[in-house]
Amino acid sequence: MPAATAPPTAAIRRLLPKPPPWVVMYHSIADTTDDPYRVTVSPVRFARQLHWLNDRGLRGVSVRELLTARAEGRAKGLVGLTFDDGYADFVESALPLLRRHGFTATVYVLPGRIGGDNDWDGDGPRKPLLSEDGILRVAQAGMEIGSHGLRHVSLPTLDAPTLVRETARSRELLQEITGTPVDGFCYPYGDVDARAVQAVRDAGYRYGCAIDPGDLTCAHALPRVHIGEQDTPWRLTVKRLLHPLRRRRPADLERVVLQETP
Repeated sequence: MPAATAPPTAAIRRLLPKPPPWVVMYHSIADTTDDPYRVTVSPVRFARQLHWLNDRGLRGVSVRELLTARAEGRAKGLVGLTFDDGYADFVESALPLLRRHGFTATVYVLPGRIGGDNDWDGDGPRKPLLSEDGILRVAQAGMEIGSHGLRHVSLPTLDAPTLVRETARSRELLQEITGTPVDGFCYPYGDVDARAVQAVRDAGYRYGCAIDPGDLTCAHALPRVHIGEQDTPWRLTVKRLLHPLRRRRPADLERVVLQETP
């Protein structure tokens, strides 16, 4: 009898990239009464969400820690926790709860708006952003500080010099403040294209976080899952199960599937 051969689908599965790590996206931890852009989670809901992670043997970590562990083959049970925009409420509302669980997180801040507010959200309430002292307090508490650009603008819309300022210059400023390397970048609005990814890579970042980068998915354009006030344990479970499907196959792997699948 001829030797048994692996089914085509098994061969395809070996060729496909590993699912991206599970990284969740928060913004502000505060009162949710006025929240038209759904960027706020109440401290009570946030505490319950952290309990949900803990009860399932999952540990929240910064993206830098998650990617390091993944490269070393020890990322099982780790979840990347990220906070966009660098809201000042992180210090009083999020940090104590994270420390209670022994979790860390990455906070993406805007060095061009230090001590300012979120005036890019035209119809929402004004929320204060971290001051320089606040950024240092977050870093000293063991959290990772990453860049969200200089002033929260969509990178694909920028000319070349402005794109460099939003990526490379923002990294330089944050490194001056913290005195440590800044490894991560987060794309404002989740807007990303190949040119923006290249600019982030050229600026020296080790990784970048997007939302749904599709075929651009890579270490410099990681997908993330938005977490909001309505995310109960049931919804969190569904989001975790669906996350591996968020990455679309690159075109060359799609061709392999078409050619080898009966």
